[in-house]
Amino acid sequence: MPDQAEHWSRAADVYEKEFIDPYLPGVRNPLRDAIAALPDTSSQTVADLGCGIGPLLPFLAERFRRVVAVDFAEGMLRRAGERCGHLDNVVFERRDLTDLEGLGPVDVAVAVNSLVLPDLDELERALRAIHALLRPGGTFVGIVPGLDAVHYLTMLYLDRARQTGMGPAAARKNAAAHAEHELYDFAFGEFRYRGLVQHFWQPFEVPYRLGRAGFRGVVLESVELDWQQFSAGKDLADQPPPWHWFFRAERE
Repeated sequence: MPDQAEHWSRAADVYEKEFIDPYLPGVRNPLRDAIAALPDTSSQTVADLGCGIGPLLPFLAERFRRVVAVDFAEGMLRRAGERCGHLDNVVFERRDLTDLEGLGPVDVAVAVNSLVLPDLDELERALRAIHALLRPGGTFVGIVPGLDAVHYLTMLYLDRARQTGMGPAAARKNAAAHAEHELYDFAFGEFRYRGLVQHFWQPFEVPYRLGRAGFRGVVLESVELDWQQFSAGKDLADQPPPWHWFFRAERE
């Protein structure tokens, strides 16, 4: 098993505590509405690519004839199976996102915070594999973590520190600590945490990389997260929350 798959397997049991959750009730997430608006899904197949612990699978199982739940981490699939194994139209596949041959074709592909492969060659191979998985005219929807949201948080933390009377150097140090700058490579969009290495996205990167993989008609929309998941969230709750990026694209 690749190292990252091992790290994600170990993270499965603490996933809710350790990672930002785009499905919390306080999150404004356009993903479900976008999927619900798709026509004729009761006769279609959908792939949840990087299904994790399976939070989206019951929603998909209600709307599609067949659901293919894919993850490369054994621990994630175990938890997803415990959660959704009773759903008779869901099948589980342990695969890397660069290796989807034989799983399709599917009508819809979903990737929620799974397009985080840090090696850009692998990330682009995964996007091409998803393109090949879809039927012509198929829909690709997903969510990616936004690197620009970390810059936004840094600004808010910096101003909060300045308002307490901190000098410039101390305020910057305080903001960097709260925004966890030590975990990021901002130049290349990389995030490292307890052995996990993830790619964080800039908004302009989404249509660029999806376009390189052959997708067209890319639509981008923010996923407004819940302040309760962030340190000092109570202090900043009067400001708009940080975000991930939702996208929708089509295979021609």
